Amino acid sequence: MFTFPILAVRKIVERGIADAAANGGFRNPYYGTRPGQGERPGIWLVGDEGVYIMSNGKLAEGQKALVIYAEQCHPKGDIDWWDYKRRHFGADDGIEFIEADRLIPLFDRNMRATHLNVQLTESEIALSLLTR
Repeated sequence: MFTFPILAVRKIVERGIADAAANGGFRNPYYGTRPGQGERPGIWLVGDEGVYIMSNGKLAEGQKALVIYAEQCHPKGDIDWWDYKRRHFGADDGIEFIEADRLIPLFDRNMRATHLNVQLTESEIALSLLTR
């Protein structure tokens, strides 16, 4: 399970939309292996050195995507990040795309919620909200 503040997730989505408008669309999270899939507003859940979400709009030369690490899996500050990532994301690096159309209505229906929980299984991505 990976937890992110909802305000940060909203900023990631907004940044991706702004980058897409300025730079010609959305990046393909599947490195071109599935053309057209994931090339719309959303976030990328990335398992790499830690687990984080990032904006998905195309970027100008030298520009970096907005990145927010999961509360449980930041390589700077979480000494067991590697074990946690391996247990809950898998041993390999990877990207999972989550559509903004799935996130924003969920947030808007639950205005008191403060955090998004993302849980991965072999076949699905489960989303839930927390209030802290």
